[in-house]
Amino acid sequence: MQFIERDLKHIWHPCTQMKDFEQCPPLIVTHAKGSYLYTDKGPVIDAISSWWCKSLGHGHPAVIAAIKEQLDSFEHVISAHTTHPLLVEFGEKMAEMSHLQHVFFASDGSCVVEIAMKLALHANQLKGMSHRNEFFSLPNSYHGETLGALSISDLGSFKKPYENYGVQCHFLETLPYVSDPSDPLWGNCEAYWPSTLEQLERVKENLCAIVVEPIVQGANGMRCYSADFLRKLALWAKQNDVYFIADEIMTGLGRTGEWLACQHANITPDLICLSKGLTSGSIPFSCVLIDHAIYALFYDDYDKGKTFLHSHTFSGHALGVSAALATIKAMEDEKTIEHVQKLNPIMQHQLHEIASITGKLTNIRSVGAIVAADLVDYGTQRIGYRVYQEALQLGALLRPLGNTLYWFPPLNIDNQTIEKLAEITLNSIRMAYSKN
Repeated sequence: MQFIERDLKHIWHPCTQMKDFEQCPPLIVTHAKGSYLYTDKGPVIDAISSWWCKSLGHGHPAVIAAIKEQLDSFEHVISAHTTHPLLVEFGEKMAEMSHLQHVFFASDGSCVVEIAMKLALHANQLKGMSHRNEFFSLPNSYHGETLGALSISDLGSFKKPYENYGVQCHFLETLPYVSDPSDPLWGNCEAYWPSTLEQLERVKENLCAIVVEPIVQGANGMRCYSADFLRKLALWAKQNDVYFIADEIMTGLGRTGEWLACQHANITPDLICLSKGLTSGSIPFSCVLIDHAIYALFYDDYDKGKTFLHSHTFSGHALGVSAALATIKAMEDEKTIEHVQKLNPIMQHQLHEIASITGKLTNIRSVGAIVAADLVDYGTQRIGYRVYQEALQLGALLRPLGNTLYWFPPLNIDNQTIEKLAEITLNSIRMAYSKN
């Protein structure tokens, strides 16, 4: 039996219509390094950082070395009643970066969103406000695929089979989207605020928390929105004693050209969720950063019944902590944030050139090491899927979100690889549209 046949007999691949593999079988990856996957058919540029997590690319030597060094001591111990130097160092580093004093660990993004939601609900109960049990989220939002996280997401095809489950969530009706930080709306969204305020005031009585993907919304089309809007929303939450949760799972650790996307708006949320690029995608690892005022509500004698009884087997995993610290140090040493800021105009220029040549891209937007555009004039065909197929043949892993084409490469990608990616993208679009 051929290898692909063996795979398809047993493996249910995530977020994939398995029947599609009849036309385009999965890549067989032999190894990966830097911005490339190496397959049985040749090298492929990882243009989406393997689902947005390979912040320093594949096999970064400092990250690998840190994991190997930790393996010599121990790979994992229960974190409920133990500690170790790297765990403490990580907590201190996160406090310095975020201005939030406490950290609670898990293993993936959806889990830390659920932890943040539980903390917000529980904290309101401890304050004697149990009626505050509803959430507020943004249009086109995505926060994960467990039931709680999905219920505060606005992604129809993902959510529809389960829409009657989970928590109650209100969704903002409109959002001031921008093309990039030079857009006037980025710094002043005053025209949008009255309608937002009216909607918030209608539901504030029972609001537990506002949950946002700061600055960039990922899975629903890589949409960028106003930093001024984010600032206004966080201020309203603070003034109305509503918790503000920033889902930085995709944006955190340099992706937008700042360590945290919230820094574009100069805000400090009550809770921040981190994962993906935190370990440069080397170890499944996540955490929620927590304001001291929330922590203090739970701090009491055990018999008072205030303990936050939430646990994950691999919480605070030592290999994850070592990889995260190594990732942050490598980014500091290699000046990765500065590189991202220089990379943005190059990526923007390349995508605008492709749009000009093909006439098939519109609504180009970008922040940091993210650029995206919408494919147009495709009739009834799955044009995004066709571009994906063509790009694979030419040597790039592009995985459009529906008909939104985007680049989300490792933060340390070099200009030469971006140029090659642009050439492949251009030819993939041409070939996809030529097969009508």
